[in-house]
Amino acid sequence: MARGKRLIVGLGNPGPEYARTRHNAGFLVADAVAERARASFALEKGNALVAWGQVRGRPVGIAKPQTYMNRSGAAVRNLVGRYGLDLDQVLVVYDDLNLPLGTVRLRPGGSAGGHNGVQSIIDELGSEAFPRLRVGIGSDFPRGGQVDYVLSPFAADEEPLVEEAVALARDAAITFVCDGLAVAMNRYNRKTPRRPTSP
Repeated sequence: MARGKRLIVGLGNPGPEYARTRHNAGFLVADAVAERARASFALEKGNALVAWGQVRGRPVGIAKPQTYMNRSGAAVRNLVGRYGLDLDQVLVVYDDLNLPLGTVRLRPGGSAGGHNGVQSIIDELGSEAFPRLRVGIGSDFPRGGQVDYVLSPFAADEEPLVEEAVALARDAAITFVCDGLAVAMNRYNRKTPRRPTSP
């Protein structure tokens, strides 16, 4: 596996009933990166949809585990092994309740922060040292309402901000592929969504 290759893994739940729910923000970003890379998804052994393409001449894979969120780690471990990737070549994209709706943040590693999908990946890989891109979905729910909130669709009046954030996260992921994590963090770790020139 050439060092130049990168894999973007968007987390979510498979099935049309989850398509535009908050918990599927990672899938939305993965779809946007695949569109930019002119790549089509196909189901691979290990239970993940995978697409390979290029952005700015750089090879990139985009994956959407089909194992449901809480078991994402098995699919990611299989992909890392199959493609001979180092963990710093993999960017995991997922929703985050701790960030305001539409905000995006990149980081080089760390704990799961209560996200079950990320915890599954940490458990399967035996490491927290993989880059991740968090997409804020806010936390406007009553006590005890977290599960219903993350599995609910975005409200109609939230959609413009969601679309902007997905485009921002897409561009951040592409910058990770082409220019590296440090450049992507410096460019995209902003407090509010603001789309810079596309990479």
